[in-house]
Amino acid sequence: MKKNFLIALSLVMILLVGIHSGTTACTNFLITKGASADGSTMITYSADSHVLYGDLYFWPAADYPEGAMLDIVEWDTGKPMGKIPQIRHTFSVVGNMNENQVAIGETTYGGREELASQSGAIMDYGSLIYVTLQRATSARDAIRIIAEFMDTYGYASSGESFSISDKNEVWIMEIIGKGEGQKGAVWVALLVPDGYICGHANQARITTFPYQKTNSWDNTNTTCYNAPDVITFARGKGWYSGSDSDFSFSDTYAPVGFGGARFCEARVYAMFNRVNPDMAPYEDYARGEVEHGANGYATNRMPLWVKPDHKVTVKEVMDLMRDHYENTSMDMNNDFGAGPFQSPYRWRPMTWEVDSVGYCHERATSTQQTGFVFVAQSRNWLPDPIGGIFWFSVDDTYTNCYAPMYCGMLKVPEPYAVGNGDMLTYSPTSAFWTFTFVSNWAYTKYNYMIKDIQKVQTRLENFFINATPGVDKEALALYDENPMAAREYLTDYSVAMGNYTVDTWRELGQYLLVKYHDGNVKKEKNGEFERNEWGVPVMPDQPGYPEWWLKKTADDHGDNVKVIGSAH
Repeated sequence: MKKNFLIALSLVMILLVGIHSGTTACTNFLITKGASADGSTMITYSADSHVLYGDLYFWPAADYPEGAMLDIVEWDTGKPMGKIPQIRHTFSVVGNMNENQVAIGETTYGGREELASQSGAIMDYGSLIYVTLQRATSARDAIRIIAEFMDTYGYASSGESFSISDKNEVWIMEIIGKGEGQKGAVWVALLVPDGYICGHANQARITTFPYQKTNSWDNTNTTCYNAPDVITFARGKGWYSGSDSDFSFSDTYAPVGFGGARFCEARVYAMFNRVNPDMAPYEDYARGEVEHGANGYATNRMPLWVKPDHKVTVKEVMDLMRDHYENTSMDMNNDFGAGPFQSPYRWRPMTWEVDSVGYCHERATSTQQTGFVFVAQSRNWLPDPIGGIFWFSVDDTYTNCYAPMYCGMLKVPEPYAVGNGDMLTYSPTSAFWTFTFVSNWAYTKYNYMIKDIQKVQTRLENFFINATPGVDKEALALYDENPMAAREYLTDYSVAMGNYTVDTWRELGQYLLVKYHDGNVKKEKNGEFERNEWGVPVMPDQPGYPEWWLKKTADDHGDNVKVIGSAH
């Protein structure tokens, strides 16, 4: 491994290339039909931000008069950006999935700082996602709409990776603006080969690609779309001088360094490593040991996609979003930072310095600052309103629970609805604050409480998954007679399951509060807290600290904590 002074130098370089907390948020995994157990496509997205409140967005389908305009508001800040013409009919959208089973997720990678701002641009990355979902009929259609938006209205964000799926295909699209003086963005979109899985986590990942001078939007055999000037723009900036075939989008517009590998690519590595036995050679890269060739391009990068050693189920995909680098050298459960109760969480900042040497905490897929997370599942053997299931939850992926929200639903459960609390306003009925209570309480005695949480998590998610075929069957029977009746049925089911999930989690939080009150562990008998024969609570267990922690405390404090008169 690299020596500490090289790591310290790399941490300095992180600052120089603009890697910061705002660009190490969010994780996406992409699953093609041939890689899933049931033939569905799936994309995941954890929207991670210290200021993002977890709620479930909803836009009903709507019709607009000719000449209507749409207000564009920046997703991150709420800042008004401008107006664009509205179309005559928009599709309904639940979270990040529309009624046509099209879903979009994202991660921010930042990239070259000189391209991060574009005066007069209207469309930020959030607007691209949510306005496109209201208009797109397929993943290819979404890519075309996004490209047209950026060409017409400019691009008002830094570098972004998008996951875009429909009931048949999964695409990865990477975008970066042209900076001041030019409108729009340069970008590449690649079809993930069937049978493979892909991922991205705040580091651009597309390298070489089959450059297209003209995009053939109507050709369903096309596997690559790109901005026509994606290479010539870089040449004009003096960033590239080789052949078109050797051009790497990521290495040119967002070169990977220590931070991009250790804080970002490592999350993709962890997911790949859990489903593919051949990933071990890439662990050094994931740890931040990036090798570069004569042209400056990284030479030891992971592949963009891999083939899993088995076809994954929706439950496995949910669990892939639950990771702290377990079973790797970066496992967060077992080092001193995990504390006496093996908590795989580290409070920010992520980097620090001791005696002029730089160090870092890991940035895992499961993290405390998640606003919301989803697994968008699209199934081509069912009508669209039934085929799309938006498995949704809020807060930390390791301690939450996914509830099924069918893409044809007509409203969302009140606990998840926009306006039920916010990041600065507690609401006792909100899903976000209910889940946040459980996760934050669990952090205090993690290796005890996580077992209780996982029992409920597994029970509920398996219940929802096992119920799905029956719900599909009932909805399909209604759909054949009356499509709107089917959507109303799916709405009632989704709302009921959302409410049930939050109610169950609220009860779980109350149970954990009582059981682990004041660091004790209450005794249980026959499924209830134990009382003596007269109804008085029995003395709780007081398990204290593990032996290694007590020894470390004694070594650190010496005579200050020694019992006077004890043996030497």
